[in-house]
Amino acid sequence: MQVLLADEYGFCFGVERAVEMVEQALDEGATVRTLGPLIHNTQEIKRLEAEGVATINAPADVAPGETAVIRAHGVTPEVQRELEGRAERVIDATCPFVTKVQKLAERAAAQGRDVVVVGNPDHPEMIGVRGYAPQHAHVVRDASEVASLPPLHAPLVVSQTTLKLSTFLEAADAVRLKADSEPQIVNTICSATRDRQDAARALAGHVDAFYIIGGKHSSNSIKLLSVCREQCAQSFLIETPDEINAEDLRGARRVGVTAGASTPNWLIEQTLARLREIGAEEQA
Repeated sequence: MQVLLADEYGFCFGVERAVEMVEQALDEGATVRTLGPLIHNTQEIKRLEAEGVATINAPADVAPGETAVIRAHGVTPEVQRELEGRAERVIDATCPFVTKVQKLAERAAAQGRDVVVVGNPDHPEMIGVRGYAPQHAHVVRDASEVASLPPLHAPLVVSQTTLKLSTFLEAADAVRLKADSEPQIVNTICSATRDRQDAARALAGHVDAFYIIGGKHSSNSIKLLSVCREQCAQSFLIETPDEINAEDLRGARRVGVTAGASTPNWLIEQTLARLREIGAEEQA
């Protein structure tokens, strides 16, 4: 059984940057508290917890003398100000791609324009972005939800950074029907997300089974699963190698592997090793 790794996989720039910022703070002797899980990967969070990092649920949970970390998804301006008023130090680990969406929304709102953000309204990234244009932002999951929006004035259309491109483009087209002028459409899908989806799609059509390593609640990992299933019905989203069922691989000659943007390399290596072990057992 041949195990093939997609050309693009694993930690994206924003996630890797956030983890490095936390580890640097630990090296400096800080007591580190992240507002919400730093990234969408339970196993990596447990590793950081073993090094002394704790997750808090609200700014009020920060004690004097502690360092608060804003995770890669970002927060609203109000939450950031509250953190700065409570913590000894605030580390802003917001992904630069997310910061771009925040700033675009803030500027459009300041101009009195509507802002349509295509994404999951319950996702932390979307909650943060909405906070930069609270009176002007409309978050829609897809084109079907655009119809229920009020008439839109000179709208800006942006996207959750982990969205599928087709979903964004369809929603942008729908916004044109609700706008009083041609909307400004800015594709803010992270390049790492696009690269991982394209690489997974290219490989999925040439394998008998496909494994996506990532958090079950991770938006970009779920999108990877959807992309892979378009080409390979035997596609599975797993968090750890223990979830691999050898029966699913019976008779498989080629197995593809990719990983979500919050999946650390050590977990990818463990999964590859397990798949190769299963392949060797098949030959025995």
